[in-house]
Amino acid sequence: MTVTHPDEPFDEQRGDPAPARPGRRRHRTRRPTKVTAAVLVLAAAGAGTVAVLAPDRSGSAGGKAADGLPPATVEVLRQTLTDTRSADARLGFGTERTAFGRLPGTLTRLPGPGTEINRGQALYAVDNQPVVVLYGSLLAYRALAKGSEGPDVRQLEENLSALGYSGFTPDEEYTGATAKAVRRWQDDLGLKKTGTVEPGSVVFTADAIRVAGLKAEPGEQTGPGRSVLTYTGTARAVTAELDSSDRRLAEQGGPVKVTLPDGAVVGGTITEVSTVSKPAEGQKKAETKLRVIVVPAGAEAREAVRAYDEAGVHVAFTADTRENVLTVPVSALLALAEGGFGVELVKGTTSAYLPVTTGLFAEGRVEISGSGISQGVRVGVPK
Repeated sequence: MTVTHPDEPFDEQRGDPAPARPGRRRHRTRRPTKVTAAVLVLAAAGAGTVAVLAPDRSGSAGGKAADGLPPATVEVLRQTLTDTRSADARLGFGTERTAFGRLPGTLTRLPGPGTEINRGQALYAVDNQPVVVLYGSLLAYRALAKGSEGPDVRQLEENLSALGYSGFTPDEEYTGATAKAVRRWQDDLGLKKTGTVEPGSVVFTADAIRVAGLKAEPGEQTGPGRSVLTYTGTARAVTAELDSSDRRLAEQGGPVKVTLPDGAVVGGTITEVSTVSKPAEGQKKAETKLRVIVVPAGAEAREAVRAYDEAGVHVAFTADTRENVLTVPVSALLALAEGGFGVELVKGTTSAYLPVTTGLFAEGRVEISGSGISQGVRVGVPK
């Protein structure tokens, strides 16, 4: 692609001006050359896709002035440039998960929405037998009995120990001592003292949970694969969705700012990022989104969000920050014939193209550096 100035020689064979060369100067007294504006390049950057236009020498509004200088100029600024995105989000209790039935029978007891369930407490009951919450990352997938071995055995024994049962060593072996502790635990729950833990009798969760909603009612039949209820964690959390192209904004452990309904701004930390596929619906096409979970950061932030159970909030994500850099509007960039980008430096009645190195694109501006570029100098932009 080619960038030209009004004083550049016109090639009669090709019918268009010769390519511009960085640093070439010209005076506004020289005869302007008429060419049309053309899109030179699409620069993909953090701020999105940016159209960079060649100067228009037709004399029309927004093109070259009659004296050959740009129609407008701006100062090169020194500032902190931050690549941020703001997204609408929902303050609640984080990702909802579903508890599925495993034991066939009648649902005889269900908790109400909002109920908090801790380790060792019943989540619901089937045929009046409690299904108990225990903590752990491994799902209950088999019966555990004397002779069983594996990490799920250790997980069960650690829970028994945390609940105050002793006489065994938490490890990966289900011994007679483990079975004895299980029978004591079953007796306390009002269950048959079998010494065996059936997979449908417990639900392993990461921590204490909060019931979000019910998928069934007392008196209904349940069984393997039947949805019983949904639950979340007990800590308040913000759920936001981003376009998949904004993945750079959502790094686990990254800081964000959350604006609450009363206008207060609190800090937050990204704790979970997952990909969610949304099917086509009506005229809306199928799409892939990033689901981001944010928790309040610090005691003050946690206290501020306690005033809300459910509320709409705004989350500001920051992908990158560049401090003390030189910036210009993205519209000041030009594509040079020899490759790369440049700006048109204007000094009084003369101007020259200068090649620049670009950095962060954000807030409609771009970080630039290069010989002859300093704070306060003026560069050309469209009107």
